[in-house]
Amino acid sequence: MRVSVGRRLGVSVTAVAVLAAVAGCQGGDGADKGGKKAAADAPAAAEPQWSSALQVIQAAYEKTAAAKSARVRLTMTMPESPAGGAGAAGVAGLGAGGTMEMSGVVGWDPGTMDITMTGDGLLGGGEGSSAGSRLVMVDDVMYMDMGDEAPADLGGKRWLKLDFKALGEKTGDAALRKQLTGSLESMNQDPAKQLAMLLDSPHLKHVGPEKVGGVQTQHYKGTLTVDEMVAANKSLAVLSEKERADLVASMKESGLTAYDTDVWVDADGYPAKMDIGMVTPEGRIEVTATYSDYGAKAAVQAPPAGETFDFMEMMEKLSEAMEDGADADSSAA
Repeated sequence: MRVSVGRRLGVSVTAVAVLAAVAGCQGGDGADKGGKKAAADAPAAAEPQWSSALQVIQAAYEKTAAAKSARVRLTMTMPESPAGGAGAAGVAGLGAGGTMEMSGVVGWDPGTMDITMTGDGLLGGGEGSSAGSRLVMVDDVMYMDMGDEAPADLGGKRWLKLDFKALGEKTGDAALRKQLTGSLESMNQDPAKQLAMLLDSPHLKHVGPEKVGGVQTQHYKGTLTVDEMVAANKSLAVLSEKERADLVASMKESGLTAYDTDVWVDADGYPAKMDIGMVTPEGRIEVTATYSDYGAKAAVQAPPAGETFDFMEMMEKLSEAMEDGADADSSAA
């Protein structure tokens, strides 16, 4: 495999890891439960405004969940970490920071996605980092377009197949399987789940009217502490009480202090724009997404089988080759 294709593979996998790390902070789908919890925690003095904002976000959640698809344009900005180490999301190889952009169509229930990603320093910099990479998700499987040079290096195939569910089953670890499939579901940036998390904020408020892309909207904002964020994250249910406590302690130790969400709801009751922010010692992680065409059919199709190569099979063959090489070295010795 030539260097450029190898770099592209690393870039694609790293980008997915970052997207999952940020999206993994989203809440579950229990909007009613979140609303009741937030109601109990809401400051009494802010009750009238809070209650009105809650009703709007609750209605937006229900409409968005029913739409099941939308067109999205997303920008994620990461701060540079010291000495080029792991980035603010805690993912190795992202120390350069930078910006990643993605656009396309996403669907939820079931989860589907067909997007194109571009980026600069966030994706590792260097050759090919801003050329764009297409990602397709269908039937719980992710496919990554490895670019025009891939067929020459990979037996005429250009699509990498990454089956998280099969990978989890291969390990035989039920908790890991749930975490892998949960991360996959989070990657499609389901706006309904993000609204559900906003409903868990006891500090939800109406900011005021604003225009987004020339469209009149109403701006709402909510903030969660690290403890509230972990409690709202349904995908962490697989962890034991001690593991959850350790996670919270680790996040606090890393300097992550708050997670906030802004949403702009249009006249039809759908979120036209969402901003997600996390404060870290290196700086602020920002994710901005604009949505349109809610309910439009997401006609996402998997690439032809003849043009795909399975990441798990590739790793198994690599492992076998390394074992054979080790055996040969032992025999020679």
